[in-house]
Amino acid sequence: MGLSPQSLSLISGLILMSVSLCCSRLSCKEGHSGPTYESMQAVFDLQPFRPAVNLSNPTIANISFTLYAVLGVNEKTQILTTFLWLRLYWHHEFLVWDPDECDGVTKLSLPVKELWSPDIIVYEFVDDDVSQACPYVYVNHTGHIRWDRMLRLVSACNLKIFSFPFDVQNCTFKFGSYMHTIKDVRVSPALTFKEMSENSKRYLEASGEWELVDILGETSILKFGVDEWDIITFWVVIKRRPVLYVVNLLIPSSFLMLIDILSFYLPPHSVDRASFKMTLILGYTVFLLIMNDLLPSTANGTPLIGIYFSVCLALMVISLLETVIITNVLHNNSMKYQEVPNWVRVVILKHIANLICYRWPEEVRRPSPRTDKPDSSNCSTGPPIIPSVSQTPGQQQHNNGGLGTTSVPELQQICLYLGDLRAHLTSLQKENELQDQWCHVGYVLDFLLFRIYLLLISCYALVIISMWCVWISQ
Repeated sequence: MGLSPQSLSLISGLILMSVSLCCSRLSCKEGHSGPTYESMQAVFDLQPFRPAVNLSNPTIANISFTLYAVLGVNEKTQILTTFLWLRLYWHHEFLVWDPDECDGVTKLSLPVKELWSPDIIVYEFVDDDVSQACPYVYVNHTGHIRWDRMLRLVSACNLKIFSFPFDVQNCTFKFGSYMHTIKDVRVSPALTFKEMSENSKRYLEASGEWELVDILGETSILKFGVDEWDIITFWVVIKRRPVLYVVNLLIPSSFLMLIDILSFYLPPHSVDRASFKMTLILGYTVFLLIMNDLLPSTANGTPLIGIYFSVCLALMVISLLETVIITNVLHNNSMKYQEVPNWVRVVILKHIANLICYRWPEEVRRPSPRTDKPDSSNCSTGPPIIPSVSQTPGQQQHNNGGLGTTSVPELQQICLYLGDLRAHLTSLQKENELQDQWCHVGYVLDFLLFRIYLLLISCYALVIISMWCVWISQ
C-alpha cells in the first residue's frame, strides 16, 4: 500500500530541510543573542530522526556515571538498588552555529523532548526509574550535547553472601542502546574507568554500610541473530562495612562462648553446673532470635556466620552433655557404693590421668587396706575374765556399800554396742573412700572432656578467623 500525498510531501519537505541544514548553520539576527527561533524550530521538527547528515555514519554516544549511593541490597531477591549521576554526550549535526554571528553565545539549554536522544538503557534494569527527571540538555555551538540526569537503578546482581559480614559484591551494569544496532549508535566511555571510580569514591566513602572498592569496565559487542549492539560493561565492586555486625553479632556470641568455657571451672560436686549451662543455652537462643533480622537470607545458600552460630549452639549442647555425664559419674555411681572397676583404674586413673597431667592423693591411688569385720578380741560373748585379787574385809564392805560391781550381762551388752558402732564407722569410712575414688574418676573425665572441648573450639575458631581474614585482605 502506497503512501498518501500528504506523507510524501512531509517526508520530502523534511529531507529538503535536512539538506538545507547540513549545508548551512543556524542563522542569527543582529541584536538577538543566540540562533533565531525559526532556525531552532526547524531542528525541532527533525526530532524523530537521528541527527546525522550521512545516515550511514553511526552516532557516537559517550557515557559516564558517578555512583552516589547504595540504597539497598536485597539478598533474597538478588537485587541491588543504587543512585547514579548519569552523563550522556552525543553530537547533533544540525545544531551548529557561529558564536561570532550570535553575539558570542556558545552554549544553550534546550528541552530534551524536542531533540533526538539515544535510547541508552541498563540491561540489568528490573524496575521503573522513580528518580526526578531532568528535562533539559546543554548544547554548545559545535553541536555537542550534554545530558545530565539522575538515575535510581534497580538492577539484578548475583549476590554472594557466604562471607557475610566481610562480603565483597561485584555487580554488572551494561549500558547500551535498546533499539539501535551498531550501524546506527556506538557507545564509548566519556571518562576513564579510573576517573569514574575516583569520583564515585569521593561521594560514597561516608555513605551507609557499603564502600566502593573499584569500578572497572570494557566495551564489547552483543550479538543476537544477525544484529549487533555496542555496549559498555561496568563492574562495580562494593564492600560491606562489617563494624555493625561485629559489634552486635560476633562479639556477644564470643562472650557467651567464653562464659561457657569458664563454666568448666565450676566444681561439679558442689555446684549445679547443668542448670547454669541450660540457662546459658537459653540465653544464646534468645540472642539468635533477636539478631535474626540482621542476618541476610537467600535461597542460594547460608552465610558462614549462620553456620558459625549453629556450631556454637551445638558446642554448648555438647558441653551440657559432658556435664550430664560427669554428674552421673559423681553422684549416681558413688551413691550405689560400687567398687571402681579395675579397668577404670588402669585406663582412667592411670593412663588418661598421666596424659592430661592430673594428680590425685596417694591414698586414692593405693587405697589403704580395710577390715570389714570388727575386731572383737577384747569383747567376747562369754563372761569376762576378772582377775582374782585378795580383798580385805574392809574393802569388801566398802564395795558393797558403794555402786557395786557390774554384772556379766551388762558387760556383754556394752561390748555388742561397741562392736556395732565400730562396724558402722568402718562402713562409713568405706563409703567415703568409694565416693573419693568415684570423685577422682569424674574429675579425670572432666579434665579430659574439657581439654577436648577446648581443642574443638580452638580449631573451629582458627578456621573461621583464617577464612574471614582471607576475605578481608582481598
